[in-house]
Amino acid sequence: MKKIGLTTTVPIEVLIAAGYTPVDLNNIFVVSDNHLKYIDLAEKDGFPKSLCAWIKGLYGACIENGIEEIIGVMEGDCSNTKALIEVLQLKGIKVHPFSFPHSHSLEDIEREIKKLMAIFNVEEAEVEAVRKRLNEVRLLGKEIDELTYIQNKATGFENHLYQVSLSDFNGDIDGYEADLRKAIEEIKARKATDKKLRLGYIGVPPMTTDIYSFVENLNAHFVYNEVQREFAFPRGNEAKNIYEQYYDYTYPYNTDFRLLELKKQIKERKLDGIIHYTQAFCYRAVEDIVIKNNLDIPILNIEGDKLNTLDARTKLRLEAFLDMLLDLKEENR
Repeated sequence: MKKIGLTTTVPIEVLIAAGYTPVDLNNIFVVSDNHLKYIDLAEKDGFPKSLCAWIKGLYGACIENGIEEIIGVMEGDCSNTKALIEVLQLKGIKVHPFSFPHSHSLEDIEREIKKLMAIFNVEEAEVEAVRKRLNEVRLLGKEIDELTYIQNKATGFENHLYQVSLSDFNGDIDGYEADLRKAIEEIKARKATDKKLRLGYIGVPPMTTDIYSFVENLNAHFVYNEVQREFAFPRGNEAKNIYEQYYDYTYPYNTDFRLLELKKQIKERKLDGIIHYTQAFCYRAVEDIVIKNNLDIPILNIEGDKLNTLDARTKLRLEAFLDMLLDLKEENR
C-alpha cells in the first residue's frame, strides 16, 4: 500500500479504507538514532533556529524518508503546521487538508471527516469496518494502560510507547497487534512495582524519553500519559460512529474540554503530581497557565528543545519537585 505521512493523529480509518499505509512522521523523528539530522536538514533549507524542533523534525523526516503525500492538519494542532505545509508543497509533496474544528461541534466534525472521505473516495461503511478492526487493537493499548495504573506492572515508558504507536500502528496493523499481545503477556508475568509517588504526564509526547527511567530511580512511577492515551482512543468502542469517536478525542480541542478528562484521570489514578511537558517556541506552553489555575494538584512544567535526553537543569528541577511531593505525602499520612 502507498504511504501517506501524518503530522498528527487524524482519522486514519479513512486512509486505510482508501488503501494507504499511514506513517506518523512524529514517530519516525523521535525514535531515530540521529534525530538531529532531521532538524539540521530543516535549518539548512531555511527553517529558523527559533522555531519548534518538532516542526523541523517533521519536515526532515518527511523529506529524508521519501514521503510524497501527507495529511496537513490546518486547525486543531500546532499553529506552525500551516507554514510547514506550504514549504512541503513547494518541495512537490502532495498535501491533503484536514481540520479539527475549533467549534468542537459534532456537526462540524462530521462535515470535516466526510470531506476527507470524499477526497479519498471511500464510503462510510468502509470506514466503519476499518474503525471496528482498529478499535479491537486499541483495546490492547487500553489493557497496557490498566497494567500500568491498576496493576503497577507496566512501566511509564511502556505505557507511553505502546499507546503513542497506535497513532499509525507502526504501519502494520496485524504485526502491531501481535507485538502488543506479546508485550501484555510479558508484563502480566512481572511482579508489581512499589513506588511511593504516582505521577501524571501531560502535554505532547516527549522528545526526552529518558524522563521515564529518571523518575523511576527517584521512587516515582508515571501511571498516566495524557496525549499518548488519547492517541490510543480509549473510549473509541463507546462511540456510535467515527464522528463521535473524533468528537470525544481531547487533544485538538479547547483546554476546557481537555481539563474535564484530566480531572477525571487525576482522581481515578490517585495522582500525587503532574509533569507538564512543552516544547520550546510552542504556543502550547501558554496553556500551562490555564492548566495550573484549574487543577488542584502540584504541577511542574518542563520544556524540551532539540535534545532527546534530559539536561542537568531539568533533572535538578525534577528531583526538587519529587522531593517536595514525597514530603507532602509524608505530611498527609
